[in-house]
Amino acid sequence: MSFPIEVTEYTDAQCPWAWSAEPMKWRLRWLYGDALDWRTRMIVLASDSAHYEKIGFTADQLAAGFAMFADRYGQPLDATPRPRLGATRPAAKAVVAARVHSSSEVAERLLRRLRVHAMTNPTAMLEEEATIVAAAVEAGIDPAVLERWLADPAVERELQADMLAARSPAPAAVHLHHKLARVTEDPSRWRYTAPSLVFTRASDRLTIETPGFQPSLAYEVAVANLEPSLERRPLPEDVGQLLEWAGEPLSTQEIAEILGIGRDEARERLSAQAGAVEAPAGSDAFWSLDTAAVAAAA
Repeated sequence: MSFPIEVTEYTDAQCPWAWSAEPMKWRLRWLYGDALDWRTRMIVLASDSAHYEKIGFTADQLAAGFAMFADRYGQPLDATPRPRLGATRPAAKAVVAARVHSSSEVAERLLRRLRVHAMTNPTAMLEEEATIVAAAVEAGIDPAVLERWLADPAVERELQADMLAARSPAPAAVHLHHKLARVTEDPSRWRYTAPSLVFTRASDRLTIETPGFQPSLAYEVAVANLEPSLERRPLPEDVGQLLEWAGEPLSTQEIAEILGIGRDEARERLSAQAGAVEAPAGSDAFWSLDTAAVAAAA
């Protein structure tokens, strides 16, 4: 399949900025669907368990940040202090393994489940095998298969390539260096922050950089400038249609962002939707569709 636009996302499963940007990504996917070819590249915010201690960042600071993000941006977050802050590298390597040995879509599913665990379960650590195995099972990956993937030296090489690319932002991104971060090991260099999306037109490799956390409009402007002929899908007629399309539970904020409405209004529509099932998580909830209940109500 030929995709008019490639979207490369630099990210990390532990980053609350990246989690808070999930609604914007869902909206973009709804609007443009198969016109966008997504690829996730992992930054690796913490290569080892001592990283956060080295930079003076604590579990209490992370918890306070989660509370702020939940209030400001609306994604489900559990602000209970974590027992410790660990490495994000093992989870990042698992995502790369899924990308190398399966597909970008499978890698994205795994990353989504890792994010949900990291953001809404205060006991889930991204460096622990139990967290990665649980996310893999939820993403439809056999843990034994994932273990074999991880043993492939090509996966480690690809992870290293991701980390190098994340630490080599394009000049346009460096021009907006207030949206980047310094490389911990070499403060003279910049790296992409999570999430940073890079849009590339397939026909001539023209690229638009959108480094750091951005509103939906920034992404839509990038797409419109690269391919103004692309049709935007009309917004969903109702939340039931949206939940059926998603194929996995969406947060209240994600649904609100796609529909272009407030979170309170989205919750009201969800409460009135036949078959909409709410699963509380952290500060809010995820929603899915019970198709049997929808059929019974028809």
